[in-house]
Amino acid sequence: MTKYDVIVIGGGAAGLSGALALVRSRRSVLLIDDGTPRNAPADGVHNFLTRDGVPPGEIYAIGRQEVAGYGGEFADGTVTTARRDDDGFTVELADGTTYRSRRLLVTTGLTDVLPDVPGLAERWGKDVVHCPYCHGWEVRDQAIGVLATSPMAIHQVLLFRQLSDDVTLFLHTAPEPTEEQWEELAARGISVVQGKVEQLEMTDDRITGVRLESGKVVPRQALAIQTTVRARAGFLVDLGLETTLVETNGVEVGTALQVDGMGATQVPGVFAAGNVSNPMAQVMPSAAAGLMAGAGINFDLITEETRLAVAARSS
Repeated sequence: MTKYDVIVIGGGAAGLSGALALVRSRRSVLLIDDGTPRNAPADGVHNFLTRDGVPPGEIYAIGRQEVAGYGGEFADGTVTTARRDDDGFTVELADGTTYRSRRLLVTTGLTDVLPDVPGLAERWGKDVVHCPYCHGWEVRDQAIGVLATSPMAIHQVLLFRQLSDDVTLFLHTAPEPTEEQWEELAARGISVVQGKVEQLEMTDDRITGVRLESGKVVPRQALAIQTTVRARAGFLVDLGLETTLVETNGVEVGTALQVDGMGATQVPGVFAAGNVSNPMAQVMPSAAAGLMAGAGINFDLITEETRLAVAARSS
């Protein structure tokens, strides 16, 4: 069986960037991807300098061409298990195929768990959005709703207020705002609707309103939501590598792998980058993290190779 210097698991911005850094350092690289990037529903990637508005699939196709141009290899499939062998790692795919490498770079991203409201999943990535920097311009000046599920919704609604004069906060399952927060919402002209949301109203494949459990419908054209994010890293359990909870301002937002500044995890030889280790990262910082992790892996290999060369010379 071919043993690669590095297996990269995940073919998004972080994985492709890490693979590119490695193949340009003359490392043998296999990138394994299951073809389900987090941003697949989005029409375009935004805030990516020189690539603003380009569809995600187009960016990834270009990245694959660049990696392949330096000798990188690709395999389609889902990694189900990763385990340590005598002098490296073996990964197994869902179809039983196995590959071996000296190092692993995990860039599998995360899964967004949406609030349990009918209609959200169907419109996710279109007129149901989560990030004002990723999708805000596209819903500017529309009647925007923000579905609150935690205290973080106050922060979110203030961000979307920058993009439209017509913004409504649906308290849904979030706690009552503090007195200071009520003052901020009023000062910014943000409407607040109490009561639980039952479902989205849609016509011609577009949002037209938000229906409350009371039966009242509030007209809206777009809805911002908060998702709970879960790192796609269950296949690492045999390596003893598990995710940890991530909090923002005391509010749990999901799970992620812990890494250092070069992407190294607590398991020697295993690195991670992108949303799997930083849930807040957009495409550009994910690509930068992949580059840093690729450089970290290359130097880790150089350190090992130098140690072995010195030992061989001394023997």
